[in-house]
Formats: sequence, structure tokens, C-alpha cells
Amino acid sequence: MNNSSNNRFYFFVPFLIGAAVAAGIFIGSFLGGNGQENPISPFKSSSKSDKLQDAIQYIMHEYVDTLNKDNLEEDAIVSLLEQLDPHSSYIPAQDLKSVSEQLQGNFDGIGVEFNIQRDTIMVVAAITGGPSESLGIQSGDRIISIEGESIAGIGVKNEDVISKLRGERGTKVNITVFRPAGRKKIDYSITRGQIPLYSLEASYMLSPEVGYIKISRFAATTYNEYLKAFNKLKMQGMEKLVLDLRGNPGGYLNAAVDICDEFLSRGNKIVYTEGKARKREDFTATAKGGFEVGGLVVLIDEGSASASEIVSGAVQDNDRGWVIGRRSFGKGLVQEEVRFDDGSAMRLTIARYYTPTGRCIQKPYEEGLEAYYNELNERYKHGEMISGDSITAGDTLAYLTPAGRKVFGGGGIMPDIFIPVDTSGYSPYISEIVSKGIINRFAFDFVDSRREKLKSSYPSALEFSNRFSIEGVLKDFIKFAEKEGVEFRKVEFETSSSIITNQLLALMGRALYGNDGYYAISNKNDKSIKKALELLESNKLVSAQNNPSDKPSF
Repeated sequence: MNNSSNNRFYFFVPFLIGAAVAAGIFIGSFLGGNGQENPISPFKSSSKSDKLQDAIQYIMHEYVDTLNKDNLEEDAIVSLLEQLDPHSSYIPAQDLKSVSEQLQGNFDGIGVEFNIQRDTIMVVAAITGGPSESLGIQSGDRIISIEGESIAGIGVKNEDVISKLRGERGTKVNITVFRPAGRKKIDYSITRGQIPLYSLEASYMLSPEVGYIKISRFAATTYNEYLKAFNKLKMQGMEKLVLDLRGNPGGYLNAAVDICDEFLSRGNKIVYTEGKARKREDFTATAKGGFEVGGLVVLIDEGSASASEIVSGAVQDNDRGWVIGRRSFGKGLVQEEVRFDDGSAMRLTIARYYTPTGRCIQKPYEEGLEAYYNELNERYKHGEMISGDSITAGDTLAYLTPAGRKVFGGGGIMPDIFIPVDTSGYSPYISEIVSKGIINRFAFDFVDSRREKLKSSYPSALEFSNRFSIEGVLKDFIKFAEKEGVEFRKVEFETSSSIITNQLLALMGRALYGNDGYYAISNKNDKSIKKALELLESNKLVSAQNNPSDKPSF
């Protein structure tokens, strides 16, 4: 790899590592890959005196300064769990509700997605099924006051908006919005309700026969969301499927098992768990699967973890379909939750996940937390993100599928077909506009000022993607970036123009048509998607004779 390639590559490292590490921390501390939809341990904390409690009592009584006992106990528990593994964690009482919401699939509030731009709360969308949608709040509305208090131009932050608009269902909140379309103010009295949190981000047809479904996490509602999307695509002629699990940090084991059951025949192994105090528990497919026959590709990357690795491992180990992308995160520890009387909780690792062939999903963590999360950085440094050939290990980590294909253990799921990180199109110009959020702001402003005209001219995301000309808009974008402090540099702009164009169109698509619009456009130049379509449209079946998975992951 030459110096120029190195420079382009390392521009993306901070963004990718940051996202992946954040996902890893989120997985370990919050989602955990729990084995049950109600992951509460039967264990009850004991009040019997022991060494740890004796030490805390002695410190509280004799220490030179006054201490808060609750804080001392919480710090002790956090420190204790940090000695065990990267994913055992303590969750304070004030955080438990918001953490649980991510997997329960709902929260209480008014139901709007919003951005803060130019010190103003912009409604991106009213969430389907929420009270704001039923009252007619629209994309592009500006929330200018809450309970009679002006919140425009006062430096409002995301957490301020959330604290004012969220609340127990059944309670009311009064807001005033400004609607640019009619240049009028509208008052709403909104009764807060249960707002769905969707874990399925997008579903649409990639081609006349190939459907696409992207799942962002495995929550309590994921399976039902999947069935709804799958049936919609079947009605549109889908015979083959691309399941996108890239960047999916995991979640409930049961949700992953239910998804796998849709793909696998009765009796096929899906996953098993085993721990020192927990006997082996096997999860196998039933006869209910709705897509046991038909081309299947699962997309993964270094941000795919836990339940995502269960699904991709089961598909791979049963020779059911192709796994495309890069080696997954390697989170294969099962957590169980213990609730304390004060409303806090501890999630303790009690078992490991194993794929049907016996591969342990969990990557090593003996060198401590810092080394564990820095491992993603090490993958970049030794070239794994650019070339699958940089991963080397002995055949002791090799396992055979029923069809005789080699798959590899040692941490994470190694894809059948490797897709490197795309480092083309880098320039200092794009680095600057990305870091300052200029593409997002321009796309939102562009749509916001002509929303009705665009929706009438392009009734669907597909029509917008195929017919809308971005060329004239690029000049306006350059001027916008200059006003935001980014000087135009012609050569650098031309180097990055394909990325800028794709992101502008995709973000406009999201503002107009939601996530389906975004992915329908952004996936057009996606190398993993292109490879998936190539495989599915060629009807190439998974077998030992065409096994590209020749390198282990460790």
C-alpha cells in the first residue's frame, strides 16, 4: 500500500474506530446480548455481612473526610465488575429506564424526531403511531415554545428538549410550532403516549427479485418488525434477500433466534450457550420458517456484534447463505440482569455463545479493557480492514460446516467474502465538511424550503433517486460550505465529488421519504450490496467447492 493510500485510509480511521468502539461499549454496558426478553436473575442480594461490606462500613465510620455511602458502594461495584470481563456492567437507577427502552422497543413521549439547527428545533418527522403524527405535526415544523416558554434562539440542547417533551403517558404538554409552508403558528396540546422505537431501519427492493432489510438492533419488537417488512417485500415479488446487520450491536438472544428460525429448516442448530454454573442450552430451528429456501446474503462489519453474530454464524454454519463484509466485533458473552432495591441493576456474564459448529464468538479479553476496545484500532494498523489476507492463524481454529466448508473461530465471524473499507474519495475538503456537519445541514435546508414541490414532482424515493439532477445543486452547496467557513478547493472537491453527491442525495431522500429513501440512494454505490446482488442474481449456491473463506479470524 503506497503512502497516498495510507493517508487516505487513515482519514477514515478515527470515524470508524470511534463508531465501532462506541458500539462495543454500548453492547457491553447496555445491550449485553441477553438470553431472555426479561433478563432478570432469580438471584437475590444478601444483607449478610462480608469483607466488602465490612470495608465500606469501616471507611464510612473512620475515614478522614465525609463520604456518600451510596456513591462509594456504586464505585466499588463498578470496579469489581471491571475485573471480570468487558461486558459485565453496573447500571445506575437513573440510567436503567433509558437503557431498557432500547430493547423494549418503546418509550413515553410526544413522538417526534428532531434536529437542532441554527438554535431552532426542527421536526424531522412525526413518529408513526405516536400522538404527534395523529395531531398532524409535520416534517419541517419548528417547535418555538414549550408550555408557553420560548425555546428558539436561547442555545437549547438535545437533552433540554428531551427532558421537556418526554414524560409519563397520559400527561399533557403544550407546544407551539411555526409552519413555514403557511407561515403560521399553530398551538398543540399533546397527550403523551407510548412511542414505538423501531429496530428495523429500512426495507425495499434492490431489484425485481431481491429484497433488502436492515436491522439496527435486536429488540423485543424486532421479529414482528421483520415479519411485517418481509411480507411487504414478498408482495412486491421478492424471492431473494439481503439482510444488513452492519453496525448492529446486538440485543436480545430470543430476537436473533426467531430471525434465524425464519431461514433454517426444522432441527437445524442456531446457537448454544454454556457457562461454569449454566448447563449447555441449545437453540434449534422449528418448522415455522417463512424463508427456508431462497437466496440469502447477510452483511456484517466490525460493528456487528452479539445477536448479529449469532444470526450470521448460524446462516454460515448451516450453509444457508453467504456472509459478506469484514470480521465482526467478537462479542459472545451472555449477561443476566440482577435488580437491586434502589432501582439500579448489575448485568453479569454467566455464559458464552457458540455457533452451531462450536465456534466461540467472543474475542480474547485477557489483556484488559483498554486493549480489548483498542483491538479494533489494531485491525486497522495491521491492515485487516484493507485485506483479508492480513488475518493469519493456524488450522486449530478451523471448523467444518455440513457441506464441508471451512469456517474459523477465535473471535467474531469471518465473512465468506471479504469487502475492504472503501478509502477512495478522501480529501481534506471532505474531512472538513463532514466534521462540521455541513452536508447534513445543507440537505435539510434544501428539502425544507421546497418540500411540497419535491414531493409532488417525485412521489417516491425511487423516482427521486433516478430523476432528480444534483448537478445544479452542487454549486449552491459549494457556496453554502464557503459561508460555513470551508474554502472551495477544486481538485479536492473533484476527488470527493462522488461521496458528496451520494450523501447529499441520500440525506435529501431521508428528509423526504424516511430511512427507506436514505438507504435506497446510499446503497447504490455500496460495494457489499453490489457483491450481494452479483451472487444472488448469478444463483451461486454456498458449497464446499466455492468456499472463499480461506482465512481464520482471531
